[in-house]
Amino acid sequence: MTLPVATRSSHAAYIHGTAPEEQERLVLLNRLSNRPFLEWLGLREDERGLEVGSGLGLLCAQAAALVPRGGVVGIELSAEQLARSPRTGDRPRNLAFVRGDALRLPFRDGAASGGFDRAWCRYLLEHVAEPAHVLREIRRVLRPGGRVHVQENDTTLVRFDPPCPAFDRAWERFAALQARLGGDARIGTRLYRLLHEAGFVGIELSLAPEAHWAGSPGFAGWVENLAGNVRSAAAALVRERLAAPGEIDAALAELRALRSRPDASALFAWNRATGRRP
Repeated sequence: MTLPVATRSSHAAYIHGTAPEEQERLVLLNRLSNRPFLEWLGLREDERGLEVGSGLGLLCAQAAALVPRGGVVGIELSAEQLARSPRTGDRPRNLAFVRGDALRLPFRDGAASGGFDRAWCRYLLEHVAEPAHVLREIRRVLRPGGRVHVQENDTTLVRFDPPCPAFDRAWERFAALQARLGGDARIGTRLYRLLHEAGFVGIELSLAPEAHWAGSPGFAGWVENLAGNVRSAAAALVRERLAAPGEIDAALAELRALRSRPDASALFAWNRATGRRP
């Protein structure tokens, strides 16, 4: 399959960056969240799928294994992320990656070309200045009747016991920084309206819980994921005068202490939405 190269356009600045330690955090997040997301997708073995904002390509590779008579394409703007995606010799033949822009997807209208049966994006819309535009582009490249699946953040849903007030303060500043960069750390609660504005029908909402406690398999990884978010944004938080270095250090120390407690727990829920192209 020959795939065209897309052009760049203006985007909100990516709050996390693409440093090696951030890419390792993304590997961890994929390990924590891919299986329930794929179960939600429920792909059939002959479907053509598109992941918009495919990052390191780990979810794409797992999805491709579920569609042996179909295929999956991942589109990603970051060259650094694409460089970490599975290389040609290490990936199935029904998986391809393209460097391209979510605001101008490099595919024909699905009504004319057959289009994709499914398209999905995770943790992407929070980072773009025009999320409805991205969703309209996704609708355009789906076949009539094709479905979109979206999973996003609302950072206000993070909870700890015992409480972590220093981290809570840093987390609020993190959301404020993302807003300054043109993104929205709380976009998850807007998904129904965004899909409606983009022209999807049959829209349904759901939640994907993250419930972790001391001794459970995902507890240490989930707490480390949250700490990694703050670490990746630490320099920008200080530069924008949203947090002092000591405040960031206190927040991270609080999470380290939480991880060591035998009675600690952490709760969160991803916001999800699915809809259909008419």
